[in-house]
Amino acid sequence: MRRTLAAVAATAAVAAVALGVPATAHAAVLPNGFKSVGYMPSWSGSVPSIQFSKLTHINYSFALPNANGTLQPIENTAKLQQLVTLGHQNNVKVSLAVGGWNDGNDSAFESLAANAGTRTTFVNALMGAVRQYNLDGIDMDWEYPDPGQSANNYTALMQQLGTALHAEGKLLTAAVVAEGGTANGVQPAVFAAVDWLNIMAYDGGSPHANFDWSINAANFWMNRGLPKAKTVLGVPFYSRPGYLTFAQLVQQDPANANRDCTPSGECYNGIPTVKRKTQWAMANAGGIMNWELSQDSTGSTSLVSAIYEVATGGGTSPGGRSGRITGVGGKCVDVAGASSANGTAVQLYDCNGTAAQTWTVATDGTVRALGKCLDVNAAGTANGSLVQLYDCNGTGAQAWQSQPDGTLRNPAAGRCLDAQNNSSANGTRLQLWDCFAGANQRWTLP
Repeated sequence: MRRTLAAVAATAAVAAVALGVPATAHAAVLPNGFKSVGYMPSWSGSVPSIQFSKLTHINYSFALPNANGTLQPIENTAKLQQLVTLGHQNNVKVSLAVGGWNDGNDSAFESLAANAGTRTTFVNALMGAVRQYNLDGIDMDWEYPDPGQSANNYTALMQQLGTALHAEGKLLTAAVVAEGGTANGVQPAVFAAVDWLNIMAYDGGSPHANFDWSINAANFWMNRGLPKAKTVLGVPFYSRPGYLTFAQLVQQDPANANRDCTPSGECYNGIPTVKRKTQWAMANAGGIMNWELSQDSTGSTSLVSAIYEVATGGGTSPGGRSGRITGVGGKCVDVAGASSANGTAVQLYDCNGTAAQTWTVATDGTVRALGKCLDVNAAGTANGSLVQLYDCNGTGAQAWQSQPDGTLRNPAAGRCLDAQNNSSANGTRLQLWDCFAGANQRWTLP
């Protein structure tokens, strides 16, 4: 199921949340144009309860096309108008999402995209809606154009629509499948026509939307040529297989907020995973998208708040113990040249009390200095993989576990932090190596 309307609607009454942000709050201004995008369905959720101050864009879902290129009446236009009014008061851009899963019926899209006349009718209808409701753009959610002629028609439609929207300073985005052959229905030629793509990295992976599967989905699109800045990673605010909202899960047991699966087998993304994905997206992509806002919890367990916390720096410097890390020969773990540039070597050096030797062993499993993380180069897992300083991104290459024997283990590789050649000389590089708890693998932490 890909954002199944019926399944989500079945829990809509419970999904509505009250996040309580005043309409006079200012929208999130996130570093480097990072986007926090939320979908707001026509059938659930309260507009005044939206945390506008923690979002940059909202997509109202869904308008549906007719086969002749006209639009079906938009549902709950009073809600749409309220969303635009409050969104613009808070400097949040509001787009109209067109399509959705619609029980797998994309026949209207197939028909209207198949010839120039109905494509033009459709583009004109969308532009009319943008002007009528003072919208900031269109989010195309055709699920899904097929590889071949359907893909050609989709490209032609998106190029024509992009030209029309951009001529009036409006946005064109699109929601796309996470991976697989169906993704070829969105040709690389589309990438230039859109402002970004919302990668629907959910309803897949085992457990549901797990970190590695989701990151692989984003990388799949970037490997096809989608620019980093146009890659927006989607996260679910609901579980599978039961399609419970995150709000419901937290109501059942507050501990569920920090899990990814309940004891009964409902799997989703809890706060730590959403934060980790946001860290990754901050370093490697253009933003985070959620499906959908009415499913979020409130207060300290809100996933929208978790994304915002990380995106504004609050979730990237977690608490922990700070001080020096010493190893073989009593030497200190040191950042070469006290440089915070990505890729800077991490080495052994005489202890000198500088910031280059002040490390925080953080509560999230990272080890940090100079605002960056202890990282395995290129996410290597082999013996001899060198360790460096790099932007914190939540990947396994930056996760470390202190062991009772004094070693510092990288779970992703199953290997330990090691001083090359059992040396204690200044400048000795640190690397990964099979764990054996020798003198060059035992570390005294803060």
